[in-house]
Amino acid sequence: MAFHKLVKNSAYYSRYQTKYKRRQQGKTDYYARKRLITQAKNKYNAPKYRMVVRFTNKDIITQMVTSEISGDKIFASAYGHELKAYGIKHGLTNWAAAYATGLLLARRVLSKLGLDEQFQGVEEPDGEFTLTEAAEGEDGEERRPFKANLDVGLARTSTGARVFGAMKGASDGGILIPHSEKRFPGFDIETEELDADTLRNYIFGGHVAEYMETLADDDEERYQSQFQQYIDDDMEAETLEELYAEAHKAIREDPWKKVESDAPKKTKEEWKEISKKYKDKKLSKAEKEKRVQEKIQRILQEE
Repeated sequence: MAFHKLVKNSAYYSRYQTKYKRRQQGKTDYYARKRLITQAKNKYNAPKYRMVVRFTNKDIITQMVTSEISGDKIFASAYGHELKAYGIKHGLTNWAAAYATGLLLARRVLSKLGLDEQFQGVEEPDGEFTLTEAAEGEDGEERRPFKANLDVGLARTSTGARVFGAMKGASDGGILIPHSEKRFPGFDIETEELDADTLRNYIFGGHVAEYMETLADDDEERYQSQFQQYIDDDMEAETLEELYAEAHKAIREDPWKKVESDAPKKTKEEWKEISKKYKDKKLSKAEKEKRVQEKIQRILQEE
């Protein structure tokens, strides 16, 4: 008779503790979250801010968040699709767009706090590694900058990742985010030095421009399909740097600008009706039973 080891008995199950729902769903890294939100006890309920950066297939989400017992509170937010108001209409999830979105968030946060004049950040990005330092206040005393920690969620923090583009934008926008230059594109792991020109190239969409030029020369058909929207708007590789530079300037002038549209605005009732289309209808017990019987009849007919 083979030896059978009893691994899980009643003692095991009586002590088993289920993981948090978002851990089960694979959405939250609670090990990292605990260290991001835990504040020192002598800070006396002072909020500890996180710059949350998330990427979807078509958008970039950046938020300035603080945690309370009742839940997370969002102080300010900026989204990739809002860049359309500043002239960036295509490539809303690339590295350059991530930088612009981070810059937009930083200027909104500082504008909301009335610190936008004192902390200008890096007005002309040159790709150099800089951290926001203390500035002189209106009363002549030194004023510390607004500080936040980067929250990347479950994203991989590989060198050149877009989350660091958003962080660089927020840092250049005048917010203190503790970081090093090791994860920026252009950092050489052997010499441990950052190539500022490479990083500047990414900030102004130079990597996209180079790819456009390469495709246009090597594969015209693929260039036409991949950059069709750019072509329709008469955008060329040479104009991208100027486009992003003007967008950065416009963001600093008015970080609260809205996208102008000729389409009529929808009312709350209209938005409610639209949301209902994506909401599953709750079935009654009779409806569920009827549905089961219909499935049984369908299976019997197929046989």
